[in-house]
Amino acid sequence: MNGLLTFLVQGITGNKDFTIEESEEEGQVNLRVILPTSDIGLVIGKGGQTIKAIQTLVRVRGRLEDKIVQVFVEEKTN
Repeated sequence: MNGLLTFLVQGITGNKDFTIEESEEEGQVNLRVILPTSDIGLVIGKGGQTIKAIQTLVRVRGRLEDKIVQVFVEEKTN
């Protein structure tokens, strides 16, 4: 799932200046995409449409692996 999310975010932002942190609790996988402030709007999209589409794709992949997946977007702090 990490690879799929990396592919999607990199395609949307056009750069590799982000990190993805993965944690698992009680069968639920949490993926945190940590981006620079300038790229957060691109990933979230108008009305949240882009992030909803990303979440849907990653959740479908998670279902194939029998996991519940959540995707979060956070601002990178320096």
